[in-house]
Amino acid sequence: MKKNKTMGQLLFRNIILLLILIPLQVFLLDRINFGGSVNPYLYVLFILLLPFETPGWLLLILAFLLGIIIDLFTGTVGMHTAATVIMAFLRPFVIRNISADREFESGMKITIFETGFRWFFFYTFLLVLAHHIALFYIEVFRFSGFFHTFSRALYSTMFTTLLVIVFQYIFASRKQR
Repeated sequence: MKKNKTMGQLLFRNIILLLILIPLQVFLLDRINFGGSVNPYLYVLFILLLPFETPGWLLLILAFLLGIIIDLFTGTVGMHTAATVIMAFLRPFVIRNISADREFESGMKITIFETGFRWFFFYTFLLVLAHHIALFYIEVFRFSGFFHTFSRALYSTMFTTLLVIVFQYIFASRKQR
């Protein structure tokens, strides 16, 4: 019974998170563009915070649906879908490689308070970087201006990572602190 209650709470929490992140991204963050180079994409937080035990097939489906929703609202025709699916595909690999010497308990949540700042920072930075590199290179669809596109991806990654960490400190459950 406790597992079902926990799964129900987790499902409810993730739906609420999605209902917050999508409008926040579409109506506020998509309007932020610092110097034509920095674009924050906080909606990726949904994929980042999914539990460790999320099966790969479900992770890819959720990433696809999230990307499609963002694409529908922003008119970007598959760019966010592709980048979010790439990020979700790389997530198990990143977790395995940065956690080689660590064992995580079943049911443990991916938060800055449960995994630790350093682990959460590297996890977030690497996955957001993969997402942003895919997104920005799909957007320009050429390698001329490679370094300009890479710098856009890097600066946007740093800003998005900062937003994710701030979001964690502000909205993470008090039980985890």
